[in-house]
Amino acid sequence: MPNHGKYPDELRERAVRMVLDHQDEYGSQWEAICSVADKLGGPSSGPKAETVRLWVRQAEKDTGRRPGASTSELEELKRLKRENAELRRANDILKAAAHFFGAELDRQSKK
Repeated sequence: MPNHGKYPDELRERAVRMVLDHQDEYGSQWEAICSVADKLGGPSSGPKAETVRLWVRQAEKDTGRRPGASTSELEELKRLKRENAELRRANDILKAAAHFFGAELDRQSKK
């Protein structure tokens, strides 16, 4: 899962792996997440439990263990939205140019 935040990919992957590998040792997955977050630096320097929970949820989606869009699907959607916006801008420019040149041709034909 590509990193777009302030934590390195290696830390994210390690945190997710630790939670998934050791969640059976805790009463709930949330307890495992809190424990891993504390071990990785706690509230001051490491990721907060909620951040680790979001990483785990996305990893579960990526592996098909949880419904939802995978990281690659989200990246593709983002790319397509960007491309769509660029095409709309290009289309607007072409429409404006066609209107301008069409009006210019009308003026020339009336002379």
